[in-house]
Amino acid sequence: MDLLQTITSLGSGAAVGFVLGLIGGGGSILATPLLLYVVGIAQPHVAIGTGALAVSANAYANFATHAFRRNVCWTCAIVFALVGTLGALGGSTLGKAIDGQQLLFLFGLVMVVVGIAMLRPRRDRDTAHQVTTPRNCVRAALAALLAGGASGFFGIGGGFLIVPALILATGMSMSNAVGSSLLAVGTFGLATALNYAASGLVDWGIAGLFIAGGLVGGSLGTRLSLRLGARRNTLARIFAAIVFVVAAYILYRSGSALLA
Repeated sequence: MDLLQTITSLGSGAAVGFVLGLIGGGGSILATPLLLYVVGIAQPHVAIGTGALAVSANAYANFATHAFRRNVCWTCAIVFALVGTLGALGGSTLGKAIDGQQLLFLFGLVMVVVGIAMLRPRRDRDTAHQVTTPRNCVRAALAALLAGGASGFFGIGGGFLIVPALILATGMSMSNAVGSSLLAVGTFGLATALNYAASGLVDWGIAGLFIAGGLVGGSLGTRLSLRLGARRNTLARIFAAIVFVVAAYILYRSGSALLA
Protein backbone atom coordinates (compact mmCIF):
# COMPACT_ATOMS: atom_id res chain seq x y z
CA MET A 1 0.00 0.00 0.00
CA ASP A 2 1.54 3.34 -1.08
CA LEU A 3 1.17 6.82 0.42
CA LEU A 4 -1.50 7.90 -2.08
CA GLN A 5 -3.66 4.87 -1.31
CA THR A 6 -3.26 5.54 2.42
CA ILE A 7 -4.39 9.15 2.01
CA THR A 8 -7.33 8.26 -0.24
CA SER A 9 -8.41 5.51 2.14
CA LEU A 10 -8.43 7.91 5.11
CA GLY A 11 -10.16 10.66 3.12
CA SER A 12 -12.80 8.37 1.65
CA GLY A 13 -13.46 6.90 5.08
CA ALA A 14 -13.96 10.39 6.49
CA ALA A 15 -16.47 11.25 3.77
CA VAL A 16 -18.42 8.03 4.33
CA GLY A 17 -18.37 8.49 8.11
CA PHE A 18 -19.70 12.04 7.78
CA VAL A 19 -22.66 10.92 5.64
CA LEU A 20 -23.35 7.99 7.94
CA GLY A 21 -23.32 10.21 11.03
CA LEU A 22 -25.49 12.85 9.38
CA ILE A 23 -28.31 10.74 7.99
CA GLY A 24 -27.85 7.31 9.62
CA GLY A 25 -27.20 5.59 6.30
CA GLY A 26 -25.77 5.89 2.82
CA GLY A 27 -22.25 5.11 3.97
CA SER A 28 -21.78 1.80 2.22
CA ILE A 29 -23.47 2.85 -1.00
CA LEU A 30 -20.79 5.57 -1.16
CA ALA A 31 -18.05 3.31 0.20
CA THR A 32 -18.08 0.85 -2.68
CA PRO A 33 -17.55 3.37 -5.53
CA LEU A 34 -14.96 5.25 -3.44
CA LEU A 35 -13.02 2.05 -2.79
CA LEU A 36 -13.18 1.11 -6.46
CA TYR A 37 -12.55 4.45 -8.18
CA VAL A 38 -10.64 6.52 -5.59
CA VAL A 39 -8.74 4.06 -3.38
CA GLY A 40 -8.10 1.69 -6.29
CA ILE A 41 -9.37 -1.73 -5.20
CA ALA A 42 -9.57 -3.78 -8.37
CA GLN A 43 -12.25 -6.36 -7.51
CA PRO A 44 -15.84 -5.17 -6.89
CA HIS A 45 -16.60 -7.95 -4.42
CA VAL A 46 -13.53 -7.05 -2.34
CA ALA A 47 -14.70 -3.42 -2.33
CA ILE A 48 -18.13 -4.50 -1.13
CA GLY A 49 -16.76 -6.70 1.66
CA THR A 50 -14.19 -4.13 2.78
CA GLY A 51 -16.73 -1.30 2.69
CA ALA A 52 -19.27 -3.31 4.68
CA LEU A 53 -16.73 -3.91 7.45
CA ALA A 54 -15.65 -0.26 7.61
CA VAL A 55 -19.20 1.09 7.55
CA SER A 56 -20.20 -1.38 10.29
CA ALA A 57 -17.46 -0.13 12.61
CA ASN A 58 -18.27 3.54 11.94
CA ALA A 59 -22.00 2.92 12.39
CA TYR A 60 -21.41 1.42 15.84
CA ALA A 61 -19.21 4.39 16.81
CA ASN A 62 -21.84 6.91 15.69
CA PHE A 63 -24.55 4.86 17.40
CA ALA A 64 -22.72 5.23 20.72
CA THR A 65 -22.85 9.01 20.35
CA HIS A 66 -26.58 9.01 19.61
CA ALA A 67 -27.21 6.63 22.52
CA PHE A 68 -25.30 8.92 24.89
CA ARG A 69 -27.55 11.78 23.75
CA ARG A 70 -30.64 9.60 24.40
CA ASN A 71 -31.57 9.69 20.76
CA VAL A 72 -32.27 5.94 20.43
CA CYS A 73 -35.51 3.97 20.84
CA TRP A 74 -33.82 0.90 22.28
CA THR A 75 -36.56 -1.72 21.99
CA CYS A 76 -37.28 -0.96 18.33
CA ALA A 77 -33.57 -0.67 17.51
CA ILE A 78 -32.72 -4.05 19.08
CA VAL A 79 -35.69 -5.86 17.51
CA PHE A 80 -34.85 -4.38 14.12
CA ALA A 81 -31.16 -5.29 14.34
CA LEU A 82 -31.64 -8.86 15.55
CA VAL A 83 -34.41 -9.85 13.16
CA GLY A 84 -32.89 -8.01 10.21
CA THR A 85 -29.54 -9.77 10.64
CA LEU A 86 -31.18 -13.03 9.58
CA GLY A 87 -32.30 -11.34 6.39
CA ALA A 88 -28.85 -9.80 5.87
CA LEU A 89 -27.11 -13.18 6.10
CA GLY A 90 -29.48 -14.75 3.60
CA GLY A 91 -29.42 -11.74 1.29
CA SER A 92 -25.61 -11.47 1.22
CA THR A 93 -25.28 -15.16 0.36
CA LEU A 94 -27.64 -14.71 -2.59
CA GLY A 95 -26.13 -11.39 -3.64
CA LYS A 96 -22.66 -12.88 -4.20
CA ALA A 97 -24.14 -15.07 -6.92
CA ILE A 98 -25.88 -12.24 -8.86
CA ASP A 99 -24.37 -9.92 -11.48
CA GLY A 100 -23.21 -6.76 -9.72
CA GLN A 101 -24.34 -4.25 -12.35
CA GLN A 102 -27.88 -5.62 -12.35
CA LEU A 103 -27.99 -5.33 -8.56
CA LEU A 104 -26.74 -1.75 -8.62
CA PHE A 105 -29.27 -0.67 -11.27
CA LEU A 106 -32.16 -2.20 -9.30
CA PHE A 107 -30.98 -0.56 -6.09
CA GLY A 108 -30.77 2.80 -7.83
CA LEU A 109 -34.47 2.50 -8.65
CA VAL A 110 -35.25 1.54 -5.04
CA MET A 111 -33.36 4.61 -3.81
CA VAL A 112 -35.47 6.90 -6.00
CA VAL A 113 -38.65 5.47 -4.46
CA VAL A 114 -37.24 5.90 -0.94
CA GLY A 115 -36.23 9.50 -1.65
CA ILE A 116 -39.72 10.37 -2.87
CA ALA A 117 -41.24 8.77 0.24
CA MET A 118 -39.00 10.84 2.51
CA LEU A 119 -40.21 14.08 0.89
CA ARG A 120 -43.83 13.38 1.80
CA PRO A 121 -45.08 15.61 4.64
CA ARG A 122 -45.47 13.73 7.93
CA ARG A 123 -47.89 14.30 10.77
CA ASP A 124 -46.55 15.78 13.96
CA ARG A 125 -46.87 13.34 16.86
CA ASP A 126 -48.18 14.57 20.16
CA THR A 127 -46.59 13.65 23.48
CA ALA A 128 -49.06 10.83 23.96
CA HIS A 129 -47.77 8.97 20.92
CA GLN A 130 -46.00 5.77 21.95
CA VAL A 131 -43.31 4.38 19.68
CA THR A 132 -42.68 1.15 21.59
CA THR A 133 -45.87 -0.89 21.45
CA PRO A 134 -46.37 -4.62 20.71
CA ARG A 135 -47.93 -3.75 17.36
CA ASN A 136 -45.06 -1.47 16.39
CA CYS A 137 -42.50 -4.10 17.41
CA VAL A 138 -44.17 -6.66 15.15
CA ARG A 139 -44.28 -4.16 12.30
CA ALA A 140 -40.62 -3.28 12.91
CA ALA A 141 -39.66 -6.97 12.83
CA LEU A 142 -41.41 -7.50 9.49
CA ALA A 143 -39.79 -4.39 8.05
CA ALA A 144 -36.42 -5.57 9.41
CA LEU A 145 -36.58 -8.85 7.51
CA LEU A 146 -37.14 -6.96 4.26
CA ALA A 147 -34.55 -4.26 4.95
CA GLY A 148 -32.01 -6.79 6.22
CA GLY A 149 -32.48 -8.99 3.18
CA ALA A 150 -32.04 -6.03 0.85
CA SER A 151 -29.03 -4.86 2.86
CA GLY A 152 -27.22 -8.15 2.50
CA PHE A 153 -28.38 -8.69 -1.08
CA PHE A 154 -26.98 -5.36 -2.29
CA GLY A 155 -23.94 -5.49 0.01
CA ILE A 156 -24.77 -2.31 1.93
CA GLY A 157 -25.42 -1.24 5.52
CA GLY A 158 -29.03 -0.48 4.59
CA GLY A 159 -29.54 2.88 6.29
CA PHE A 160 -31.40 4.22 3.25
CA LEU A 161 -34.00 1.53 3.86
CA ILE A 162 -33.83 1.31 7.65
CA VAL A 163 -34.55 4.97 8.46
CA PRO A 164 -37.81 5.20 6.47
CA ALA A 165 -38.76 1.66 7.56
CA LEU A 166 -38.47 2.64 11.23
CA ILE A 167 -40.51 5.80 10.66
CA LEU A 168 -43.26 3.98 8.78
CA ALA A 169 -43.37 1.02 11.19
CA THR A 170 -43.34 2.94 14.49
CA GLY A 171 -44.05 6.61 13.78
CA MET A 172 -40.84 7.72 15.55
CA SER A 173 -39.27 11.07 14.70
CA MET A 174 -36.66 11.47 11.99
CA SER A 175 -33.88 12.17 14.51
CA ASN A 176 -34.76 9.09 16.59
CA ALA A 177 -34.94 6.97 13.44
CA VAL A 178 -31.43 8.10 12.45
CA GLY A 179 -30.05 7.27 15.90
CA SER A 180 -31.87 3.94 16.16
CA SER A 181 -31.00 2.90 12.61
CA LEU A 182 -27.27 2.93 13.30
CA LEU A 183 -27.48 -0.20 15.47
CA ALA A 184 -29.05 -2.07 12.56
CA VAL A 185 -26.68 -0.51 10.02
CA GLY A 186 -23.70 -1.71 12.05
CA THR A 187 -25.13 -5.18 12.60
CA PHE A 188 -26.25 -5.71 9.00
CA GLY A 189 -22.89 -4.47 7.72
CA LEU A 190 -21.02 -6.79 10.09
CA ALA A 191 -23.08 -9.79 8.98
CA THR A 192 -22.39 -8.97 5.34
CA ALA A 193 -18.68 -8.37 5.96
CA LEU A 194 -18.27 -11.68 7.80
CA ASN A 195 -19.99 -13.48 4.94
CA TYR A 196 -17.62 -11.87 2.43
CA ALA A 197 -14.59 -12.42 4.69
CA ALA A 198 -15.38 -16.13 4.75
CA SER A 199 -14.75 -16.06 0.99
CA GLY A 200 -11.54 -14.01 1.35
CA LEU A 201 -13.19 -10.84 0.01
CA VAL A 202 -12.02 -8.25 2.59
CA ASP A 203 -8.86 -6.08 2.45
CA TRP A 204 -8.13 -5.70 6.15
CA GLY A 205 -5.44 -3.00 5.83
CA ILE A 206 -7.58 -0.65 3.78
CA ALA A 207 -10.55 -1.40 6.03
CA GLY A 208 -8.54 -0.22 9.05
CA LEU A 209 -7.64 3.08 7.37
CA PHE A 210 -11.22 3.55 6.19
CA ILE A 211 -12.47 3.05 9.74
CA ALA A 212 -9.95 5.52 11.17
CA GLY A 213 -11.00 8.22 8.70
CA GLY A 214 -14.64 7.41 9.31
CA LEU A 215 -14.35 8.00 13.04
CA VAL A 216 -13.35 11.62 12.40
CA GLY A 217 -15.94 12.24 9.71
CA GLY A 218 -18.62 10.43 11.69
CA SER A 219 -18.06 12.64 14.71
CA LEU A 220 -18.62 15.77 12.61
CA GLY A 221 -21.65 14.30 10.86
CA THR A 222 -23.26 13.17 14.11
CA ARG A 223 -22.86 16.62 15.66
CA LEU A 224 -24.53 18.23 12.66
CA SER A 225 -27.31 15.63 12.72
CA LEU A 226 -28.07 16.35 16.37
CA ARG A 227 -28.22 20.09 15.66
CA LEU A 228 -30.64 19.54 12.80
CA GLY A 229 -32.75 17.05 14.75
CA ALA A 230 -35.18 19.73 15.85
CA ARG A 231 -35.65 20.73 12.21
CA ARG A 232 -37.05 17.42 10.99
CA ASN A 233 -38.04 18.66 7.54
CA THR A 234 -34.54 20.00 6.88
CA LEU A 235 -32.93 16.68 7.78
CA ALA A 236 -35.48 14.77 5.69
CA ARG A 237 -34.76 16.97 2.67
CA ILE A 238 -31.01 16.49 3.09
CA PHE A 239 -31.61 12.76 3.31
CA ALA A 240 -33.74 12.74 0.15
CA ALA A 241 -31.31 14.97 -1.79
CA ILE A 242 -28.37 12.66 -1.08
CA VAL A 243 -30.50 9.66 -2.07
CA PHE A 244 -31.38 11.24 -5.43
CA VAL A 245 -27.79 12.27 -6.21
CA VAL A 246 -26.34 8.84 -5.42
CA ALA A 247 -29.22 7.10 -7.23
CA ALA A 248 -28.59 9.14 -10.39
CA TYR A 249 -24.90 8.23 -10.30
CA ILE A 250 -25.61 4.53 -9.75
CA LEU A 251 -28.23 4.38 -12.51
CA TYR A 252 -25.86 6.12 -14.94
CA ARG A 253 -22.86 3.88 -14.20
CA SER A 254 -24.73 0.59 -13.98
CA GLY A 255 -27.01 1.41 -16.91
CA SER A 256 -24.01 2.24 -19.10
CA ALA A 257 -22.33 -1.03 -18.14
CA LEU A 258 -25.44 -3.06 -18.90
CA LEU A 259 -25.87 -1.43 -22.32
CA ALA A 260 -22.22 -1.79 -23.25
